[in-house]
Amino acid sequence: MNGFLLLIPFLMIRFGLLSYLNKDAVRRAAHFAPLSGKGIVAYWIYQISNAVIFIYLFFLNVKMDFTWLCFIGMVCYILGLVLCVFSVRGFSSPSSEGLNSKGIYRFSRNPMYVSYFICFAGCAFLTQSLILGGIVLVFQISAHWIILSEERWCMEKFGDSYGDYMKRVRRYI
Repeated sequence: MNGFLLLIPFLMIRFGLLSYLNKDAVRRAAHFAPLSGKGIVAYWIYQISNAVIFIYLFFLNVKMDFTWLCFIGMVCYILGLVLCVFSVRGFSSPSSEGLNSKGIYRFSRNPMYVSYFICFAGCAFLTQSLILGGIVLVFQISAHWIILSEERWCMEKFGDSYGDYMKRVRRYI
């Protein structure tokens, strides 16, 4: 099976489900906080690595050989998709001020980024590609810098309510 097929459920959840639940949420999800310095570099690395993940999966095949790599890959991939569903669901219904802090957002301030990483790591295990695994790591490291920018922006936009949220909820897990 071609590796790109792994992206179809991901894309259906990320864009299809989000659009179904709240069309405005698609626009909000595509919005990146104002970036400067290293954040701009991280943004471009994030975007390029994301595109490379998608394109590279076209050239890979899923290896369903029932080894421990395949098992870990399936668990990560499915867990990533499930977390993505819960993330999208929570993201689609923010509070009246625009802050997401309910549902899965009670446990992680960035569950969408976490779900992407787990899902893409699952793809790397399922295709048994060290190169894809490396690209996924670059993707996640650059996402961390974007998250830091988003947190600064959220502090400016939401003030103390976001600060309280940061004290209660971890950045990732």
